Amino acid sequence: MSDVNKTIQKWHASFRKGTDFDSWGQLVEAIDEYQILARQLQKEVQSTNSTDFTEEQKKTLGKVATCLEMRSASLQCTQSNEEFKLEELKKLETIIQNILTYNKEFPFDVQPVPSRKILAPGEEENLELEEEEDAAAGAGSTEAFPPRAPASQGTLLPRLPSEPGMSLLTIKIEKIGLKDAGQCIDPYMTISVKDLNGIDLNPVQDTPVATRKEDTYIHFSVDVEIQRHVEKLPKGAAIFFEFKHYKPKKRFTSTKCFAFMEMDEIKPGPIVIELYKKPTDFKRKKLQLLTKKQLYLHLHQTLHKDS
Repeated sequence: MSDVNKTIQKWHASFRKGTDFDSWGQLVEAIDEYQILARQLQKEVQSTNSTDFTEEQKKTLGKVATCLEMRSASLQCTQSNEEFKLEELKKLETIIQNILTYNKEFPFDVQPVPSRKILAPGEEENLELEEEEDAAAGAGSTEAFPPRAPASQGTLLPRLPSEPGMSLLTIKIEKIGLKDAGQCIDPYMTISVKDLNGIDLNPVQDTPVATRKEDTYIHFSVDVEIQRHVEKLPKGAAIFFEFKHYKPKKRFTSTKCFAFMEMDEIKPGPIVIELYKKPTDFKRKKLQLLTKKQLYLHLHQTLHKDS
C-alpha cells in the first residue's frame, strides 16, 4: 500500500472513530477526534511540498475540515441555531475514502478553513537569517507590504461538560516576559497537550492576539480550557505554550519561544514557567533556555471538580 493510501486509511479510521463516539453519546471523545482530524487535514491542505493531492482535492479536504469543526462546535453549544448534524457529517465518509477519485460537487455550501503558513522546524531560522541579511543590505528601506489577512481572533474552546469525580483545568495566561516585547507584532499563544512522543492528545488552541504591552511584558489575560479531564491525561504528558508573532519582512508567523508544564505541576494557583528557544521540542529532549534574564511565562491555574 502506498504512503498516500495509508494516510487516507488513517484519516478514514479517525473519522469512523469520531462518528462512533458521537453516535454513542461520548461527546468529549468525539470532539477530540474531530478536531485532531481537522487539524491533520488542514496541515495537508497547507503543505507546499506534498504532491500527493491536487489543488482541487486539497480544497475538498479543507471543506471536510470545516465540517468537522462545525460538528464539533455543535456538540459544544447545545443552543446553537447553526447545528451541523451527525447524519450530515456521515455523508463525508465516502469523500474521505475516495478523495483521490472524488469529482462530484461538495454536498455542503462551506469554505475551507482559512489557511495560515505552517513552517517546518528549522525553516523559520533560515527565513529569519535571510531577513537579517536583507535588513543589513537595505537599511532605511521604506518598502510597503500588501495588506494581509486580519489578525486571528483565536480558536479557544469552551469548557468541557463536567463528569462526576473528574477535574477540569482552566489555565489563565496572564503575561509573558520578553526583552523585546514592544517589537512583537500580532503576538499570540498556541496551546497544545502532547504525550512523550509529541503526539497531540487534545485539540490545539490559539489565543486571540494580545494588544497590551508594558515594558518587557505582553499581557494576555485569557482563559484556556484544557480539553480533557485531568485524570485522563497520561503519565508523561505536558501542556505546551508556543509564543508566536508576525514577521512582516517575510510575511509569515514565527514561533519565538515556547514553555511547557508537566503533569506534576498541575495545582491550583499561580505558576511561573521558564521559556525555551525554538524550534519547539515537544519530546523535551534538547531544551535550551531562551535567556538568563528573569523573564518567564506567568500563568494561573484553576481546577474544577464535580463531586
